[in-house]
Amino acid sequence: MLKPLNTHICDEHIFSKIFNTLSNDVYNFLRFKYGDGLDPRDKVQEAFIKLWDNCKKISPEKAKSFLFTTANNMMLNEYKHQKVVLKHQQAKPKDYTNESPEFLLEESEYMQKYERALAKLTEAQRVAFLLNRVEGKKHKEIAEMLGISRKGVEKRIYGALEKLRKEIDGI
Repeated sequence: MLKPLNTHICDEHIFSKIFNTLSNDVYNFLRFKYGDGLDPRDKVQEAFIKLWDNCKKISPEKAKSFLFTTANNMMLNEYKHQKVVLKHQQAKPKDYTNESPEFLLEESEYMQKYERALAKLTEAQRVAFLLNRVEGKKHKEIAEMLGISRKGVEKRIYGALEKLRKEIDGI
């Protein structure tokens, strides 16, 4: 018995024929099973993309099974994802804290002092300080970003810290 010369679907003609033959069937299957809410057309397209990505591994005889299975699994994954999203949307954020009112007042006052102290820093000090302390950048990274030496970055950050200590009592 002779084997077909083309055992995979990487040939554009064969892939196009499979797409034209099966795309509506896969779409209808997904639409009837899951409805329009989860975008069955998108899942059909994604299933064909996966088929193309694996075209050398899949024979034309197995393409139909691959497409239906892949598209169905994508819809199931999307359904699970939507359940998680819905669960998180229904969860109410807590509208209370365990902190005392005094603590909350002190925190608010501290933040105001901090913001005023930051505003009094020079632009160079503020940029270097915030890149280091807020964004977590290392001195070397900041130096490369600003086009200065590492020692220059250190001087700016430590100068900013000294000014902040003077401006904000109790640190």
